[in-house]
This record gives sequence, structure tokens and C-alpha cells, in this order.
Amino acid sequence: MKSVFIFAFICAISVAGASTAYPSGECSLTGDETNIVPLRREVYDDGRIFDITHRLVPEMPVWDSKEGLGNFLWLASSMKNGSVANNSAMKIGVHIGTHIDTPGHFYDNYYDAGFDADALDIALLNGLVLLVDVPRDNNITAEVMKSLSIPKGVKRVLFRTLNTDRKLMFKKEFDTSYVGFMEDGAKWLVENTDIKLVGVDYLSVAAYVHTVESHRVFLESREIIVVESLKLDGVPAGIYSLNCLPLRLVGSEASPTRCILTR
Repeated sequence: MKSVFIFAFICAISVAGASTAYPSGECSLTGDETNIVPLRREVYDDGRIFDITHRLVPEMPVWDSKEGLGNFLWLASSMKNGSVANNSAMKIGVHIGTHIDTPGHFYDNYYDAGFDADALDIALLNGLVLLVDVPRDNNITAEVMKSLSIPKGVKRVLFRTLNTDRKLMFKKEFDTSYVGFMEDGAKWLVENTDIKLVGVDYLSVAAYVHTVESHRVFLESREIIVVESLKLDGVPAGIYSLNCLPLRLVGSEASPTRCILTR
């Protein structure tokens, strides 16, 4: 009876304890056993924090592939097979899921010079950001950029498009009809705004037909950071504090990153 009471107490803490590192969504008693299910969330602290990073799962889309990411993670050492601890390993591209592009992605001279993921400006990746909704019937052209009326002085903007409505990041097959920046839209942003961080909601900042051109416009000056594959569904448009931290990958032209928004 005492052990059942202890288990019940543990369950109550697990379900209700927001201060725990790994809160659980369910907890039930079966005799002397507990069944605990981890709680996976997008929104934290009563709507104050939004995780805008996509989970890395086998079904997520990969550029120009119908097969998705596939099995990228495995238990290299398993306790079930006699190891003293579980140790996972993974093999993954740096442009998978929510990630950051650096100038070396489309400029070989910058790649050779070392403008890699480790050289990114952390100050620019963290600070006030504006989340805007893009008109849903178009790629991001110069006309679309004008219509958004983004004020001077705004340095970071996340662009939510039809990609979010269509849930393209939750579909395994790569979709070339995604919304992105046309070359003239990228040029208008560079020439007429103070934006230095551009965030988008699919695998590429550039529309498929302008993949190279738009990327080169954004990355040429080394002044703009591009964040791709953001998870923006369910987040109200407006001003937030952005925290975006890439891995310190020396020699890599991109890096997976964890991004959150805070009210």
C-alpha cells in the first residue's frame, strides 16, 4: 500500500510539475508500475514561449527527394543488448529540418575563406523579430515585399506563407510548388529594408524557379542570415524575442538550429 502511494505521488508530480526537466502528459498506475508518457509541446509557459523548430523525424521532407529523410538515427549501443548505457548515433545533412545557410552555400570563395556556421553572428540570431503573414496567392516578389510595409529599422523578419497552411514540412515528398523569394523580391528586401535576418517556412528561402538567384542575392554581402524550415503554425503574427542557436560546425556552409520565440 505504501509503494502504491509513493507511485501515485510520483505520478502527480510528473503530470503537474511544470518545473521538471521532462514533464509527462500521462501517468497511470498498474499495480506497482507507472506508465509515463513524455509531453511533447510547441507552446510553453502558458503561451509565452513558442518552439518554431521542426522535429527531426524520418518522414520530414528533403530537398528534391520523394523518400523523405528516412532512418537517420540509431542506437549504436543498447542496454537491451547488454551495454551499460544507451548511446545513439546519427547521420544527417546540415540542410535538414530547421537550419541556417551561410554565404559559403552559394559562394565558393566564401566557403574557402571560412565563412561557415561557426562564424555566424550570434547577436543577429538573437533579438527582437517580426513575424508577418505573406499574401497566400504568390511567391515573394518585389510587389509583395512592398505590400507588407515592413518599417525601417526592423532587422529580423519571419515570413509565414502558404507553405504553413499546406503543412508542406509535414509531407514526406518534396514539393516544388512551395512559396519562396523570387529574385526581384530578394533584391527589393536587400535594397529597401534594414532586414538582416530572413526566416521562411519551407526548405528554401528561394522559390524553386529562382533557387540559385535568390540565394545569391541574400548571401552575397555576408550581411544577411537565412533561416529555413521554420515551424510557424499556431503562432500569432507580431513582435517577439527570437533565440536561434546553430551548432558550431567549423567548415560547414549550414547548420541545424533550435529556434524559439518569446513574447
